[in-house]
Amino acid sequence: MPAQKGRDLLLKVDATGGGAFTTVAGLRTHRFNLATETVDVTHQLSPGQWRELLGGAGLRHASIAGSGIFRDAASDATVRQAFFDDAILTWQVVVPDFGIIEGPFQITALEYTGEHTGALTFDLSLESAGQLTFTAL
Repeated sequence: MPAQKGRDLLLKVDATGGGAFTTVAGLRTHRFNLATETVDVTHQLSPGQWRELLGGAGLRHASIAGSGIFRDAASDATVRQAFFDDAILTWQVVVPDFGIIEGPFQITALEYTGEHTGALTFDLSLESAGQLTFTAL
């Protein structure tokens, strides 16, 4: 993947379940993490006493974090209501020249910050809540 502008990574949500995704905010920083847990199957006869892992057995998960400014009052309301409802909504992470990762996520943290002479900003954390799909761009 070639070098890219960080602002090109987009976070979108389908707030109604109808398949229409809208960009929720102007994110200034973002982080997207894909991870898997391992299953250790090492035993007394493992060659050279090296750890052995069972392929394809660990749990996979994804997390998204970002901070920025909400696009508008509707975006703020959508995210805030999803947090208070403990809702699991379908989100998209669009990574240019890579692909689109889509699936159910739950908001696990929502923080608002404001300075006397600055704009109100927010920090958002999402955790995957089901199977994700990947579509290459």
